[in-house]
Amino acid sequence: MITYDDFLKVDIRVGTIIEVLAFPEARKPAYKLVIDFGPEIGVKKSSAQITGRYPDKAQLVGKQVIAVVNFPPKQIGPFVSEVLTLGLADSNGHVVLVSPDYPVLNGVRLF
Repeated sequence: MITYDDFLKVDIRVGTIIEVLAFPEARKPAYKLVIDFGPEIGVKKSSAQITGRYPDKAQLVGKQVIAVVNFPPKQIGPFVSEVLTLGLADSNGHVVLVSPDYPVLNGVRLF
């Protein structure tokens, strides 16, 4: 069990994907996402193993996603992932991105 104060230490925000790049150097199929989290946090990069569920990169541009923005950057091969984009596995094991049902302002914190 954790306390509510522990939960508040994890900064989870919404952002909009503005660019999706191939990541051929990744060990497992992945994309490089460029996500706009609004003026307070800015634009951040994330590696995401979502190619199984989202084979068309173009369908991701403009999609709002949820991410942890206060983990330290993580080196993934030649790429530095700055945020952890959140997802859930579907029945086939493919990652489905977590996103709000309705548009919200970029940078809004999950509570």
